[in-house]
Amino acid sequence: MQERGISMHFSKGMTVGVLLMATVVFVSNILVQFLFGNWLTWGAFTYPIAFLITDIMNRLYGAAAARRVVFAGFLVGVSCSFVGTQIVGEFGPLVTFRIAAGSGIAFLSAQLLDVAIFDQLRQRRWWKAPLLSSLIGSTVDTVLFFTIAFSAMLVFVESSNDVSWANEMIPLLGVGAVAPLWVSMAVADWGVKFSLALIALVPFRVVTRGVKITRSV
Repeated sequence: MQERGISMHFSKGMTVGVLLMATVVFVSNILVQFLFGNWLTWGAFTYPIAFLITDIMNRLYGAAAARRVVFAGFLVGVSCSFVGTQIVGEFGPLVTFRIAAGSGIAFLSAQLLDVAIFDQLRQRRWWKAPLLSSLIGSTVDTVLFFTIAFSAMLVFVESSNDVSWANEMIPLLGVGAVAPLWVSMAVADWGVKFSLALIALVPFRVVTRGVKITRSV
């Protein structure tokens, strides 16, 4: 009976985790179409929640369960990107091949790295695993996505996609050294991820404190 109860708890937890991850990825793919200020989109404020979901699943059910949730999110993201490539807006497809590739590669790489780092740090003080894994994963996510999607060095990946607008040389965040526009976008995006990684420690602690841990293999 005890094993059956644990199995049901794990199954329900996985279902909730997958649904939450799918929702975050889906909503972020919609909100990324809407600008927030000069450097960000609204999606920048919802996407980092994916790291919180991954870390909670990792703490409660183990690395294997967290990876399953990550792959579910990846599939939703790929599906959203495919749909976006089929919708033509004023300046062409809403999602270009470079953006789709950058999004998928960045998400999968960063989330799996987050899972691995968290698993290595899970025996440390409660805040170290979620904070360090999220910060490192977020940094990798930001670097991979913006470089693949907008860097002039990778223009050969999709030569028909004009990314000259993203490579306009401007002061960093409007005040710093001169750099391509996409670098300012990346720095602003990382800043939001950093802030939310700190804030996310609160819900992480609330959800995981005192909850019986069920490890998956």
